[in-house]
Amino acid sequence: MESNQRYTITSALPYTNGPIHIGHLAGAYIPADIFARFKRLSGNDVVYICGSDEHGVAISIKAKSENKTPKEIIDKYHKTIKDSFESFGISFDNYSRTSLPIHHKTASEFFIDLEKKNALEIKSSSQLFDPKENQFLADRFVEGTCPNCGYQHAYGDQCENCGSSLSPTDLINPKSKLSGEKPIKKETTHWFLPLGNYEKFLTEWIIKGKKNKWKANVYGQVKSWVDLGLESRAITRDLDWGISVPHKNGKGKVLYVWFDAPIGYISSTKEWAEKNGKKWEPYWKDSKTKLIHFIGKDNIVFHSIIFPIILKAKGDYILPENVPANEFLNLEGEKISTSKNWAIWLHEYLIDFPDMQDSLRYTLTVNAPETKDNDFTWKDFQARNNNELVAILGNFINRVLVLTHKYYNGVVPNEINKDNEDRDILNEVFEYPDIISKSLDKFKFRDGINSLINLARLGNKYLAEKEPWKLIKQNQDLRVSEIMFISLQICAMLAVLSEPFLPKSSEKIYGIMNLKKIKWNEIEKNKYLISPNEVVNAPELIFRKIEDDEIEKQLKKLKKN
Repeated sequence: MESNQRYTITSALPYTNGPIHIGHLAGAYIPADIFARFKRLSGNDVVYICGSDEHGVAISIKAKSENKTPKEIIDKYHKTIKDSFESFGISFDNYSRTSLPIHHKTASEFFIDLEKKNALEIKSSSQLFDPKENQFLADRFVEGTCPNCGYQHAYGDQCENCGSSLSPTDLINPKSKLSGEKPIKKETTHWFLPLGNYEKFLTEWIIKGKKNKWKANVYGQVKSWVDLGLESRAITRDLDWGISVPHKNGKGKVLYVWFDAPIGYISSTKEWAEKNGKKWEPYWKDSKTKLIHFIGKDNIVFHSIIFPIILKAKGDYILPENVPANEFLNLEGEKISTSKNWAIWLHEYLIDFPDMQDSLRYTLTVNAPETKDNDFTWKDFQARNNNELVAILGNFINRVLVLTHKYYNGVVPNEINKDNEDRDILNEVFEYPDIISKSLDKFKFRDGINSLINLARLGNKYLAEKEPWKLIKQNQDLRVSEIMFISLQICAMLAVLSEPFLPKSSEKIYGIMNLKKIKWNEIEKNKYLISPNEVVNAPELIFRKIEDDEIEKQLKKLKKN
């Protein structure tokens, strides 16, 4: 098990034009949180970074629709998002925002440095312009038909139906989202990042270097882009909201959000370092550090091509070790849609199911869209909670603690001898840290959490086969104490190994069992996790059943939306 490694872990910066929904959680936040917790528990130096993405056209559109200023919009949703993440237990080391001076300064310095190095191009081009609003239409100010799949509501930067990355001029029958008018084309001048100059770099680094190391969806998308040939991409926009272009000719222009936003990982790390009296540079400039970006598949191009090129052009930054992007999560058989309010919003879930964060974490992990789009249904959520968390994991721990109190007044019985007939079971239990670690190191979080439940299944099977409640009636006290000692070791192992996946439940099990915190890299096969004569507390409910009427209420709420 790897330890003493430095990690910089990031989750995609969420746009502050609305709250977080379960699709976001499944794509970029729960996997990253599991990984960050796992690496900390394995004795590594981890900084887990995120923050609100507070620039971009989506925020301007939201502000216009609500008759508010962009500042009012970002303040409202930054608070909602940050509070939701905290309540849900996402363990960011720093959650920043791109409206902060530290970010404006960092992003501006990147632009100035690249400009000085002649790493940028200045070009004039025809762009869509709304004559009624007297404004250029960047990205999401435009809607039209996707030239690739025919979806009629594609944005000017991306089609949410097929995932294609677009430019506003690519759209068929484009329409201004400001006025509803058909835009015209008009000349404007912008700074461009010449992506084509880096095709050789990407070929060597990713196409040759990352084959079989990166997920197929990420590798395939990068290869497809490079094979088609990379074109220069504008890094500035004609907008009045964002980071002003730090140049004498930059009046009325801002840095494009996809130049500015990923730099937010760096500025957030700087903010964290300042708060904690640390140096930020080792987390971004030391070649021994592993940089991991957790994202959804709609962000693959930006994190695997554009941001690495920016870092390469800057010259003194590390490149991502991996970009484990997930596919999309659907809801009740349909694509999650914020505009149609077809979503489960995290802040609303936390109101309806307080103290059931881990039930949602579990369902979204065991059903994660790791290799293909997957579906969340309320009925499956109920079944996973009741049939797996309650009936398998919670049930095993409860049975063991009830019997320990019944037979030994809560005192852990004497350890087994080295020749005990159940030594093989204990050896198998102590294989699980390695089994789960191998899954998580490969970003196979579904396999990891299934192994955790399999450990609980092993415990239930062991108890059912050994039947200590029968043996105690036959005065086989020594045999019963051996069975209970092994069962308590399994409970303790479940407390330790559930922490990355089910942090609140793990904390509860730790508390009930009076366990001291145990790091994964400190687990030894011949060293027990809970010792003889230690006292465990009376059992408490770890998970509760979800009733049918609770699910019906959620289904009605969705249909009403």
